[in-house]
Amino acid sequence: MSKLKSVDELFSGRHFNRDVIILCVRWYLRYKLSLRDLVEMMAERGLSVAHTTILRWVKRYTPEFVKRALM
Repeated sequence: MSKLKSVDELFSGRHFNRDVIILCVRWYLRYKLSLRDLVEMMAERGLSVAHTTILRWVKRYTPEFVKRALM
């Protein structure tokens, strides 16, 4: 099994705070929310995020979340 990256390595170079990324990915995976629902929810919190950005986060971080959940 491959070694897990540290949290700092995992989120390095990202424009948004890691808490925002984790929140969006978690909500997308856990609840039946569309990407545009999440964009609207983030806008209510003062953040401007494109739905395509959230989709990229989901594709990038879901495998990492699964690896960490199964450990």
